[in-house]
Amino acid sequence: MKTWQWLWRLVRFKPWLYFLLVGLWIVSFGLLLTPGLILRVFFDRLSEPAQAAIWLWIALWLAAIAGREGVRLITFTAEPWMEITISALLRKNLFEQILARPGSQALSCSTGEAINRLRDDVNEIAVFMIWSPLIVGRLLALSIAGIILFRTDSFIALTVILPFALIVIATIALGRRITRAREASRTTAGNATEALGEMLSAILVIKVAGAETHLLKHFHALNETRRRAALQERLLTESLGSFWLNLLNLGTGFILVIASRSMSRGSFTVGDLALFIYYLPWITDFIYSFGSFLARYRQLGVAFRRLMELLPGASPATLVKSGPVYLHGQLPEAPFSPKTEAHRLESLEAQGLTYHYPNTGQGIEEINLSLRRGAFTVITGRIGSGKTTLLHVLLGLLPKTAGKIYWNGELITDPGSFFIPPRSAYAAQVPGLFSDTFRENVLLGLLEENVDLPGAIRSAVLEEDVKALVQGLDTRVGPRGVKLSGGQMQRVAAARVFVRDPELLVFDDLSSALDVETEGILWERLFRQRKGTYLVVSHRRSALQQADHILVLKNGKLEAEGKLDELLETSEEMRQLWKSNKSTVGRIST
Repeated sequence: MKTWQWLWRLVRFKPWLYFLLVGLWIVSFGLLLTPGLILRVFFDRLSEPAQAAIWLWIALWLAAIAGREGVRLITFTAEPWMEITISALLRKNLFEQILARPGSQALSCSTGEAINRLRDDVNEIAVFMIWSPLIVGRLLALSIAGIILFRTDSFIALTVILPFALIVIATIALGRRITRAREASRTTAGNATEALGEMLSAILVIKVAGAETHLLKHFHALNETRRRAALQERLLTESLGSFWLNLLNLGTGFILVIASRSMSRGSFTVGDLALFIYYLPWITDFIYSFGSFLARYRQLGVAFRRLMELLPGASPATLVKSGPVYLHGQLPEAPFSPKTEAHRLESLEAQGLTYHYPNTGQGIEEINLSLRRGAFTVITGRIGSGKTTLLHVLLGLLPKTAGKIYWNGELITDPGSFFIPPRSAYAAQVPGLFSDTFRENVLLGLLEENVDLPGAIRSAVLEEDVKALVQGLDTRVGPRGVKLSGGQMQRVAAARVFVRDPELLVFDDLSSALDVETEGILWERLFRQRKGTYLVVSHRRSALQQADHILVLKNGKLEAEGKLDELLETSEEMRQLWKSNKSTVGRIST
């Protein structure tokens, strides 16, 4: 899509608001033209004896000025609303598409760079959207002013308008340089932001490794590159501005010389001179602004392209598609689908699941699995054997390169959108917590009256932890759950699964950070309730002992499967895994 096509779609999102701004600026600049005409009449009639008429023109002049300021006040109130609305739409569309992509491909760049684009590039587009009505209003007013000036003195008027054409030509000629400078400035700023984010998130690792000096030098180098790119862009923009301003200043002096000669010949009145002098600063300012507008338009294409890079493969129209944005009133409730018979899981089968990571070629190869209702299935294996990858491919968090998945005998073509509550819920190996309350980290937007929060807290063995918190469930857990222990974070992730009461409960190494006692209670409660079908990645003996079926992975392939007793007899890999894990001894009573 061309830049103007993106902009037109944004105009169509809130056309009444956009054209209201256009209309307000037209009225505003129309009122700006009026005092110039009044001044011409006023100065031409100063020598006339009718003083009352002079005071009438003064009153009209003051009324025009007051009216314009009133319109500008309304305009400046409407502009922020337009800016916020456009920003919200763009960010909503971006997040909607990013969250719909497979987990491994959600972002095509680093988190820091993505934040930089969501902030700066979106803001640039939104600001342009409120700037363009101003330019439209000014352009129409300039056309009217041009007609008035041409009818007054065509030669002088042509001298006023000529710089306008020169600026347009200069901006078009320098368009590619402007675009390249903006791309370089944005890219280097993103690199610095990305590095800063990574350094702050890994500050303990940096200190332990004693790498502070090295990383600071690297960060300074990135900032120096960013500074030079920003300086080059600013130099280009300011050079153009200086060219425009000096050209216009020369034109202004030339106009005054010509006007003085015309006045000496009697073909140009004092009122005409007052009209030109009144219009000239405004026309000069507009021409300067229009040059900046054209440069910004060239830069805007960079902003749109950078945002589309966050949505590889998506249609360009996706970025600017119309949809509801919630800027006032009640926010919509998080989607909640109560479990019905239509969601019931009787069987889940996967045949030949295959996925290879693009950079390493590692992954999983031709893996089959079969789950029956109420079964407790454990996936186990060494580090790097493909356990988490298998879960991600099954749930659609990674795009399978081969294989089929069947739910109750029906082929699932889009696992990512199918395996969601109430069909399925997933607790990842590394829990993702937010800087919010304990309660909200479990509910994630669900209404408490729709779910069994106390039951989920108990199933995750969190009731004593909640009692120990100063504010109970309303205690804020800090950024990424920093105020919680590793075991508490894992159990919060488990509570998220339990509170959604899904048919299929998927856990990735649920108890790796738990002490033996807490782990024993967790598995005991889980086995006792057995409300759904479980698919669990684990190497713990307590889980392996209770498993109805075990899948043993090795180097991305299914090495063996069956019950624990038979695997210990037939599989050397299973025997090695069993010997290497002695953290939990004995069978948990159910």
